[in-house]
Amino acid sequence: MDKKDYYEILGVSKTATEEEIKRAFRKLAKQYHPDVNKEPGAEEKFKEIGEAYAVLSDPDKRRQYDQFGHAAFEGGAGGFQGFNMDDMDLGSIFDDLFGSSFGFNFGGSSRRKNAASKGKDRLIRLTLTFEEAVFGCKKSIRMDLNETCEKCHGAGGFHEKTCSKCNGRGTIVVEQKSMFGIFQTQTTCNECGGSGHTFEETCSKCHGTGHVKANKEIVVTVPEGVDNGYQLRISGKGEAGINGGPNGDIYIEFDVKKHDFFERDDEDIYLEVPLTIAEAILGCKKEIPTLENNVILEIKAGASTGDKLKLKGKGIKVPNSLRKGDMYVILNVIIPTKLNRKQKKLIEELRETDLDDEPVFKNFKKHLK
Repeated sequence: MDKKDYYEILGVSKTATEEEIKRAFRKLAKQYHPDVNKEPGAEEKFKEIGEAYAVLSDPDKRRQYDQFGHAAFEGGAGGFQGFNMDDMDLGSIFDDLFGSSFGFNFGGSSRRKNAASKGKDRLIRLTLTFEEAVFGCKKSIRMDLNETCEKCHGAGGFHEKTCSKCNGRGTIVVEQKSMFGIFQTQTTCNECGGSGHTFEETCSKCHGTGHVKANKEIVVTVPEGVDNGYQLRISGKGEAGINGGPNGDIYIEFDVKKHDFFERDDEDIYLEVPLTIAEAILGCKKEIPTLENNVILEIKAGASTGDKLKLKGKGIKVPNSLRKGDMYVILNVIIPTKLNRKQKKLIEELRETDLDDEPVFKNFKKHLK
């Protein structure tokens, strides 16, 4: 007999969103969970719901299912090899959405507390000067981290033995009465903490945790061109892994101080350059600073406030790249507020300059009433 359509099983349309699929699964899973529903076929129905959710909640599997149907997972779509539904851990799927309070055993893989897992990541915020961010640098930081106990090598104790309370399972089953009847609740064993074993002797250095606090110095190599919010990942330098798992990572997030003159916009920089009236009118060669050295900038006659000149490749390097941004010079013509008698006379003579044919003046006069 052909399998039932997964969308039909969950009661959703083929255009349903991820949240709609999750919501439908939650509702049906609660309704047909074997600890709640004792009707014949409830367990099979629940597994059917879990199978449908396992496919439709995974973007890749859903795309394969939409294209090939059930054949996508049976090797029938042009030799496509999918995953095996029989190997699917429905218990894990149900626990991820509801927690482990129901404790029904679906025959999938058991997730034990003594399984190896990666240590926690750490996030550190580091303040840099403008120059440190632009040119890169090395910074040394100190932080408290959990590291594997050297005395017990992370085990937490010595002379391991099987937990007598849970018989090595790591969990115990407790019966509880409720309005729905009697529930069998699977909880973590409080004797071994879910590991399935205890020790004849607890490690005196880590007190059974397998980890000890250590103040460590971390040297950070800051690449050229980082900016506010840029994150740098230092692999394997975070908290120690659990039960032999890999260490976590350290993420460095940068906060860059502003510069007195340069304004930054991603990899480009802006510099406002003041000009005298004479420099603007007659043009000039102006020495200006850049990130690396001073350069001579040629300014043409008739410059105005707000004019923008581009210096290609004089900006900031893009992190981990050979590309550089540009530098933009914004001109600012400064009008003097104090003039001596001779200067005033020169300005009066300039007043006689006929600018009526200049486009900006002609356009202005057109709008006079």
